Amino acid sequence: MPSTTEPRSRSGPDGRPAPSGQPTEPADYGALNAVYLTLFAGVLAATSRRAGSESAIPQREIVPLGVATFALSKVVAREKIGTWVREPFVEQDAEHNPEQPRGRGVRHAVGELMTCTRCVGAWAALALVALRLLSPPAGRIATTVLATSGVNDFLQTAFRLATERANAAAS
Repeated sequence: MPSTTEPRSRSGPDGRPAPSGQPTEPADYGALNAVYLTLFAGVLAATSRRAGSESAIPQREIVPLGVATFALSKVVAREKIGTWVREPFVEQDAEHNPEQPRGRGVRHAVGELMTCTRCVGAWAALALVALRLLSPPAGRIATTVLATSGVNDFLQTAFRLATERANAAAS
């Protein structure tokens, strides 16, 4: 039975990949997953050689790590201070708000990742947990700073909402 879609050429006349009309291919996401899994496996291998209580993260640290992950992913994906990280992969407006991923292939896939706080969060969690496991004192300091920043973010948002409601009620 003949195919109803044109077969996609994997390469153009010059041997380079031919454009498919899509900025990314499944292999581009696969490459990002491979990097993540390689880093994850590296952390597992590095920490499996260590013995003792420092190789485990106590349950009481999971919430601070989660809040720290939230804060770090928000800084990378949304804040002006993270512009330098996003710039090679994301077109931004004058306010440094991410708009569209740049380029094609892996670059575009990274751009998509960089505009998603949940996506960046997976990488931030890996980095913070790795730091906590491989250098417990530095990991605790980084987690404390970022978790405190995350709590501040929630409190600032709550204060802004309360102020807006009070102002609306007064008018």
